[in-house]
Amino acid sequence: MKKPSLFIKAFLSICLLTIFIAATPLNNDPPSKNETILRYVGAMLEQGHYSPKKIDDNFSKEIFSEFLKRLDPSKRILLEKDIAKLRKFETTIDDEIHGSPLAFFAAADEIYKNRIIEAEEMYKNYIEKPFEFTKDDVLELDADKVDFASNDSEKKERWRKYLKWQTLDRFIDAQETQEKNKAKKDLIVKSDQELEKEARAKVKKAMDKYFDRLRNKFDENQRFAMLVNTITNEMDPHTDFFPPVEKRSFDERLSGRFFGIGALLQQEDDKVKIKTVTTGGPAWKSGEIQANDFIVKVAQATGEAEDITGYTTDDAVKLIRGAEGTEVKITVQKPDGTLKTVSMIRAELKLDETFARSVIINSGKHKIGLIDLPAFYADFQRPQAARCSQDVAKEVVRLKAEGVEGIILDIRDNGGGSLQEVVNMVGLFIKTGPVVQIRDRSGRPSQMGDNDASVLYDGPLVVMVNERSASASEIFASAIQDYKRGVVVGSSSTFGKGTVQRAFPVGGNGTGSGAGDLGAVHLTLQKYYRVDGGATQLKGVESDIVLPGLYEAYKVREKDSPNALVWDEMPKASYQTWTYAPDLVALQQKNQERLTTNTAFKEIKDKTNILADNRKTSRSLEIQKYKAQQKEVKDISTQVRNLTQLKDDLSVANLSNDLEAINSDSLKKDRNDFWVKYLKKDVYLGETLNIMNDVIQQKGMALKN
Repeated sequence: MKKPSLFIKAFLSICLLTIFIAATPLNNDPPSKNETILRYVGAMLEQGHYSPKKIDDNFSKEIFSEFLKRLDPSKRILLEKDIAKLRKFETTIDDEIHGSPLAFFAAADEIYKNRIIEAEEMYKNYIEKPFEFTKDDVLELDADKVDFASNDSEKKERWRKYLKWQTLDRFIDAQETQEKNKAKKDLIVKSDQELEKEARAKVKKAMDKYFDRLRNKFDENQRFAMLVNTITNEMDPHTDFFPPVEKRSFDERLSGRFFGIGALLQQEDDKVKIKTVTTGGPAWKSGEIQANDFIVKVAQATGEAEDITGYTTDDAVKLIRGAEGTEVKITVQKPDGTLKTVSMIRAELKLDETFARSVIINSGKHKIGLIDLPAFYADFQRPQAARCSQDVAKEVVRLKAEGVEGIILDIRDNGGGSLQEVVNMVGLFIKTGPVVQIRDRSGRPSQMGDNDASVLYDGPLVVMVNERSASASEIFASAIQDYKRGVVVGSSSTFGKGTVQRAFPVGGNGTGSGAGDLGAVHLTLQKYYRVDGGATQLKGVESDIVLPGLYEAYKVREKDSPNALVWDEMPKASYQTWTYAPDLVALQQKNQERLTTNTAFKEIKDKTNILADNRKTSRSLEIQKYKAQQKEVKDISTQVRNLTQLKDDLSVANLSNDLEAINSDSLKKDRNDFWVKYLKKDVYLGETLNIMNDVIQQKGMALKN
């Protein structure tokens, strides 16, 4: 009999431990829902995490500080005396995780709810009075540079400055719009006093919506989930707690399958409006739902209807979508004001941009195929469902049939997905060999690799990445790089996520998607490594040819997280590099020669550094100084946008046999046209095509291996 793997042992250990916790209430009192969640999660972290921190008083202090920071990130809600009052819990959160009654959250939540009421009164008082824009107030935007307000007066002053800032921004925009349209005959010229009043009205409307959201959406359950996530993230940035609805949304993104009613939603003030209805979908079939209806309430089958006033479209979508074949009831408000409740059965919705797709580009010298892969998707519950390795293989076959001389695989902004799928996908481009090395918390190593000696595509290959290419994307890029199978082009390094997570249920039997009655924890169990032995964790994958990314200056990568796991390495695997590897030195030299005359990428780097620094710069609220600051930012933003767009369009076209399907649906056509238009102007793709031309001209890589 085959011995169970360490992963299975860890899984069983966690399950048995959490079952024991749920079945053994402390002091013979049954635990509350929140206490149950906290105990489950604490046990998972201690018993299953790859590199668990000790849950002790020091851990508790970190959670105390970080949770209050997340609860009030702008520091306009809580006061210093609130923090002082809660300080007695600073070293007891670890005890609560281990089974003591849940006291910290209850105390913090009660204070927060009262302070929200006070803050709402403050903003309403200030927004009713005109602001004076000639006074040189200064607003500090970096909350890390200020403490919580010491008293009500200081808190009120922060609200006054914030509301003045929001009003000033809209006031200046209204002035500029009026000036721009002054030649129009029907223009009604308004005084500055009238424009300021209208600007305040817009701010009030936005703030009303904000506080509606706090009341209707960011409720006690959401705030408690924030506390639990603060605890899980203290272990590492990717160990997360998902309430049931959030877990389903995560699974949908990974699988690429969505089950809903077939309606495109848009935000309109504090309401969610139906923009279009998809032909053939449940909403269309009902005959009761049309464009321009507002969604008022959402109910699950026989459950109680939930008022979604103040919800964002994303929040509304999470309620409307659900398991295939389940019932959802939507209450809509018609344009005439009447209400209608419509019952529908959720069905699968297909969005082409969630799956692999391809185009053909004429570089002027060669015919190139581009495959866009937004995620390494796989539906773990349906073995016959779409899988990215199979879809990419189909695109490769189609591009080869079109006679392309090279293939670009675009995994920019691809946040990862299935580990097995990335292994399968690397196998399309190499013979046999390891693709990724893995190490669990006990230090035991293992490998995943390609055992199929056939190679689907042996021609020139370029992989496009950026600083938001993460996880499975980094495994793919590093394997192509280590095998010298292709050229990696993009940001100085990818994101740097080199850890593996698995979903464990919290409460219930956890069948299906891995979510229990109370949610799920995505727990970091392993780290993965390149075949050359180095981890992708923290460092990411360094591009062979660097084109500075748009987001590098914004500190969005793994190395910018204080709780990120460390970089390390393990022994190099045994593998055979590609016989006809590209000459990287020659490619880098030609790229540098081009960039001496094309300074777009250097300018992008310089200007995004300025914009990133500006995000945390204080703002003058004196109108002339503010205009000068804003003009500088707008000018630089415009320059960056222009720099990312080529002056002359690239020759990008859909494959001819895709056009019938694309043109059969207006929404599908609009999404495709937007994507193709973007590619035609993409400066990063433009230089990548130059690099591909250089690779093809080296000839060797295109020979049979």
